[in-house]
Amino acid sequence: MPIKTLIVLLGPTSVGKTEMCIELAESLHIPIINADSRQIYKGMSIGTAAPTLEQQKKICHYFVETLPLDCYYSAACYESQALAIINQLLTEHDVALLSGGSMLYLDAVCKGIDDIPTVDDTTRRLIKQRLEEEGLEVLRNELRVIDPKTYNRIDLKNPRRIVHALEIYYSTGQAYSSFLGQPKQQRPFRIIKIGLTRERKELFHLISTRTDRMMDMGLLEEARRLYPFRHLNALQTVGYTELFHYFDGEWTLDFAIEKIKRNTRVYAKKQMTWFKHDTDISWFHPDEKRKIWELLNQEGIFPLS
Repeated sequence: MPIKTLIVLLGPTSVGKTEMCIELAESLHIPIINADSRQIYKGMSIGTAAPTLEQQKKICHYFVETLPLDCYYSAACYESQALAIINQLLTEHDVALLSGGSMLYLDAVCKGIDDIPTVDDTTRRLIKQRLEEEGLEVLRNELRVIDPKTYNRIDLKNPRRIVHALEIYYSTGQAYSSFLGQPKQQRPFRIIKIGLTRERKELFHLISTRTDRMMDMGLLEEARRLYPFRHLNALQTVGYTELFHYFDGEWTLDFAIEKIKRNTRVYAKKQMTWFKHDTDISWFHPDEKRKIWELLNQEGIFPLS
């Protein structure tokens, strides 16, 4: 009896996951389960490089433009919903395919979410009020003092991450980082992780050209439509926050575009730093398709053609 298997295709932004994933999905005749925390929201298709409508018509995608911008969503929500889909797909197929670059979402499916305490309403209101009155920089510096491990790990430009870490600290008296690193949860299927990577210079060039292509596709107009909702967590992300500075008159458009490229490079480096700690990942250049197929063949996924 074939071993039920989840293939996880991962890598930094702009590396070439979408094209490789679609080729894999077509070869295996299976859908794609998206693991990108921003592509799940509606109306952000250009800035998040979501699969095109043509690609979605070719291959069924889960978790692409399914949520309204103001919908609360978390890695824990994703874990529950993604596992339900994976388990269902594995009753119909021997293989399921998960792909993306959101580290927490990938870890949620492969390892399980750490058991983080629930925050009481009083603390939640207090930290929210402090964010509004004192600003993000004050809370960021406070987190650096009380929980340096979390400070050095999370996206410091994401207010929600900082606020949540402080909520946990003031609710429990313990650092958010102290609740992390719990034992890995066992899944009822085998997991094969395939990582795509490129030399830094090559990846950074692709980031630059993709940013220019996004602008040509209408990123500026998309961001302008989303500008009234800029306070929402879904839009606290590279590609939009920089253009919001331009709309506010704080930056020129050329400067905002360069900041998008720079901040995307920073994010890509952060992704690779995270992934390098995972020894279960087999790494390939996107051009090494034959080697990827050979690995899957060795694992009994499908014969080489």
